[in-house]
Amino acid sequence: MKSAAGRPGARGGRVRDVRLHLITVGEPKLAYARAGWDEYEKRLRRYHKVQVTRVTGKTQALESEAVRRAAGRAPLVLLDPRGRQFTSEGLSAYLDAQGVAGVGELAFAIGGPDGHTDELRAGAHLLWGLGQLTLPHDLAMVVLTEALYRASTISAGEPYHRG
Repeated sequence: MKSAAGRPGARGGRVRDVRLHLITVGEPKLAYARAGWDEYEKRLRRYHKVQVTRVTGKTQALESEAVRRAAGRAPLVLLDPRGRQFTSEGLSAYLDAQGVAGVGELAFAIGGPDGHTDELRAGAHLLWGLGQLTLPHDLAMVVLTEALYRASTISAGEPYHRG
């Protein structure tokens, strides 16, 4: 099976060339979450350049402003329960499409306990919902990195995902 990760894109870029900027309010506090984040972040680096930014803020508005600043000009994908839900294959296709379209970087952001402000949501490139369940912040961080890793292995035609 031909690897999508090395496939030339429409503008000469490669799907693999999409940088992933992971922005979180805070960092994993629980040992299992820190271990999970570290493991999947390390695995994800086999497929993408990865940048991690941890932001803080005393209010939801300050957290959202810090996320917006950290993302810079990159299209911002906010994890939000109101967002679009993907299958693993669908997330893989989304990442591939961004790479083929010449998007150089995608910023994925997990908000704080109160989520993102309406203003930040309105300006986002995409709202991505991990499901209808409310997840603890630490667990959402692990799910984010594992989902991106799984999608990357699908794009590369590797056997991690057995769908």
